[in-house]
Amino acid sequence: QVKLVESGGGLVQAGGSLRLSCSASGIISTLYVMGWYRQTPGNQRELVAHSFSDGNTRYADSVKGRFTISRDNAKNTVYLQMNSLKPEDTAVYYCWSAASWGQGTQVTVSS
Repeated sequence: QVKLVESGGGLVQAGGSLRLSCSASGIISTLYVMGWYRQTPGNQRELVAHSFSDGNTRYADSVKGRFTISRDNAKNTVYLQMNSLKPEDTAVYYCWSAASWGQGTQVTVSS
């Protein structure tokens, strides 16, 4: 089972940017898919973005054009670059892969 550790969350004003990082204990190049999800209180965890080992990506409609997921296989790290942040992006963001979840990192966007 892979261990995932997120970092990079914080407080930012609307229109600002943040970059989340997820460091994996294993070799991520062998992981078919890695993803970012987010969750707000009282709601289910929802997909934000997926990164596939063949280079493909997939995004939730709400973040298309604003967020970018990428991998650095040499560092066993996956990133989520978030631009043009909106208050509705406020959530705990989780890294996921191989049936494992990270501990989550809080992102708060003020209006």
